Amino acid sequence: MPFTPIHLGVALGIGLPFRRSIHLPTFILTSVLLDLEPLVVLVLDLEYPHHGYLHTFMAALLLGTGTGYVLYNMRGFLKSSWRTLLLEVEGDVGMGSYMVSGFSGYALHVMLDSPLYTDIKPFYPLAVNPLLEPDIAIPIYAISSFIGVYGVTYYIYLLVRNTTKTWH
Repeated sequence: MPFTPIHLGVALGIGLPFRRSIHLPTFILTSVLLDLEPLVVLVLDLEYPHHGYLHTFMAALLLGTGTGYVLYNMRGFLKSSWRTLLLEVEGDVGMGSYMVSGFSGYALHVMLDSPLYTDIKPFYPLAVNPLLEPDIAIPIYAISSFIGVYGVTYYIYLLVRNTTKTWH
């Protein structure tokens, strides 16, 4: 998916309803972080596929759980920011939730991109992409956009609801 903001919208749309059981900031962050790989490749003009080793389920497992672990250990520092942004609810989810959220965010990104790009090898070390189906690009974009609009609308609703609560 060439538009990283679409990944953000999908993460909001899928993650917000489950923010009591997953760590939403980790899920959102990992769902968009993966696009640093093509950005670096393009900016540095590297002889490397735009969607290389990081766009694999193996990397999703390693990077996602690693990112979850790091964010879990930074939770004391970040918690007030996440709560201010209404991305975290009262209570605390455990380290496992952070790690699963990290893996899930990366994996969601790989799943959305795999049907679209020939350079992705999601099941690396297998050199094939059985998910490649460029003909479904328009439905993927349409569904992703719908989920993104839902996610942004839901987030705006939460912001407005929270603002009206503080006025009373």
